[in-house]
Amino acid sequence: MAESSSTVRTVRAVIFDWGGVITGPIAATVAAWLDADGIDPERYAAVMRPWVQLAYGGDGAESPIHALERGEVSDAEFERTLAAALTGPDGPPVAAPGLLRRMFAASAVSAEMLVLIADLRASGLVTGLLSNSWGVSDGYPRHLFGGLFDDVVISGEVGMRKPEERIFLLAATRLRMEPGECVFVDDVAGNITAAAKLGFGTVHHSEPALTRQALSGLISVRADRAGWDGQHR
Repeated sequence: MAESSSTVRTVRAVIFDWGGVITGPIAATVAAWLDADGIDPERYAAVMRPWVQLAYGGDGAESPIHALERGEVSDAEFERTLAAALTGPDGPPVAAPGLLRRMFAASAVSAEMLVLIADLRASGLVTGLLSNSWGVSDGYPRHLFGGLFDDVVISGEVGMRKPEERIFLLAATRLRMEPGECVFVDDVAGNITAAAKLGFGTVHHSEPALTRQALSGLISVRADRAGWDGQHR
């Protein structure tokens, strides 16, 4: 269920995460990869769960995810690290080359989210992308970006990552906005918490219809634009 901060505000921009928001759920994408590669889901969870906990809600300690998302290691280096961790004593080795590509092969862009972004832009709102990258080189359909976003911030390209405060502030600044003029939409609770502390309106995404509803409750109508009422246009 999408959750949002409750203050009605004059919003000029909506900033979206990519994976799990503009695309379908990450859990389903990863499950398809595990099945295709014959990787034990329990072993994957045992490896990845502590990394993710450190990356998005930890106590300051770092995991391999931090370095990947900041662009401090190459895709190939991360693939070797993860493949080695996933290779169990009783199972076949996990192939490192192309691991990230295979991991996200089942990812699909949500048509409903594309319509939502188009509706926001038609109402006069500015839209942006703020994404932690797992593979900078070819992990995004960049040919779509020009019609979706006024600016794009990808963590590995700027050397910082969510939930670091500075990347949220960078995303707002590049849109020429203050945090309080923006709503940030993400599927990761730690990122939502970090953005809210900086004054962003927030929507914790779970599915497109609920995110549309939550945005309609956050965005006040300004007289100098057509206005956003949450409806398809």
